[in-house]
Amino acid sequence: MAGRGSRLRPHTLTVPKPLIPIAGKPIVHRLVTDIANVLGEPIEEIAFIIGDPAWFDDKVEKSLSELAKSLGAKASIYRQLDPKGTGHAIMCAEPSLSGPAVIAYADTLIRAEFDLDKEADSVIWTKKVENPEAYGVVNLNEEGHIVELVEKPTEFVSDEAVIGIYYFKDLAVLKEELQYVLDNNIIHGGEYQINDGIKRMIEKGKVFRTATVDEWMDCGNKEVAVETNTKMLGFVKHSEKDLVAENITLDNATIIEPCFIGPNVVLRNATVGPYASIGEGTVIENSTVSHSIIQNHSTVRNASLENAMIGNHATFDANFSNVSIGDYSTLK
Repeated sequence: MAGRGSRLRPHTLTVPKPLIPIAGKPIVHRLVTDIANVLGEPIEEIAFIIGDPAWFDDKVEKSLSELAKSLGAKASIYRQLDPKGTGHAIMCAEPSLSGPAVIAYADTLIRAEFDLDKEADSVIWTKKVENPEAYGVVNLNEEGHIVELVEKPTEFVSDEAVIGIYYFKDLAVLKEELQYVLDNNIIHGGEYQINDGIKRMIEKGKVFRTATVDEWMDCGNKEVAVETNTKMLGFVKHSEKDLVAENITLDNATIIEPCFIGPNVVLRNATVGPYASIGEGTVIENSTVSHSIIQNHSTVRNASLENAMIGNHATFDANFSNVSIGDYSTLK
């Protein structure tokens, strides 16, 4: 999770992308919790690979440590100070690379229910897509084993796209192959890639299988982040009972669920929802807000917002319908 999230700017200028809230919880919190639920067994350690301390500060470390503790695990924090790719990032966590483990990119969310094949040397999680030429896909043999990873194929290989979540029965095997990749300067796209380590494992006869998720939701830019927020609110509206805080102020206001509304929110002459996430301490007056994300301690007045994303400590007072405003911004 060490990347800067440039496609989600301006929201990632002040907040690391994995900590952007979706349905009221940071992306990485939702992802780690969902993976834990799929595994269905105790987790000993969660290793987080983050970036520069100026960007991922002590507050970030504390948040991640609390997340691990909530799942009964210890947290290990590593830093990738030089963005040299996914293979390099994983190797930054070298002391933790042993035993059975899941590796996941922290900018995606899933919904899945399946039994993980723990007899395989590795499982790569995939999602069936309509346009496989836009993704990296797996090539399977007759036994259902992965024999090849193909990036953006020009001819049909399969419709199972790699989503960036992997299980390894023994992560030390991947570590050995990635060390070879680094030692021999094997670079693709200017970076050291996890795929090059995986390809070496496949060439040596390791068994790779797939596990297909029901939903794969990106958070890479503002449009898909708002869309993912809408989907997630639909998924969790019955399972998460604290979506609307008790200590909110309603003055001639209507809430159309599903919504996430944080504590100390003030809604005055307003209609909020459906599919809106409103962060702690935000004030919304004389406005309607739906299918949108508004973060903490912001103020929205005289607005009709749909498909909007507004950061923290922002002020918006205008009659626009589709906006993307970063933290500490003011539009009047």
